[in-house]
Amino acid sequence: MVDTASRELHCVVVTPEKALIDETADFVAVPMFDGELGVLPGRAPVIGRLGYGELRIRRGTQTRRFFVDGGFVQVRANTVTVLTARAMRAEDIDTAAVSHALQAALAPGATPQAREAQVKAQERARSQLRVARHREESAAHG
Repeated sequence: MVDTASRELHCVVVTPEKALIDETADFVAVPMFDGELGVLPGRAPVIGRLGYGELRIRRGTQTRRFFVDGGFVQVRANTVTVLTARAMRAEDIDTAAVSHALQAALAPGATPQAREAQVKAQERARSQLRVARHREESAAHG
């Protein structure tokens, strides 16, 4: 008898406001602060720091995309748990508002702290735009 449960992952994404995702998946990719981590069933346990970027959840032929704003990920016993300050579905990203925020963040900062905050705001905005663009590209090809 084949154990089908071992072939599935469970993905949970939690923000301070709510649990955004609680579902099964075949594959999960999370944005780490230094790259990307892909998780398949049977993955060894790991805890890591998230960066800003795209969280992908694949189930069958469907891939769902989300923007996550840093935080932490734990992989243990075929469960991927993401704790993040903010997460949003790719289709909920307002590209006009994000583009406006990016333009505002490109203005010169007066202090080193302001410049550092602007760089982070630029990274977040660019990452959100990438997530939205990936969703649009996959919708056009699917």
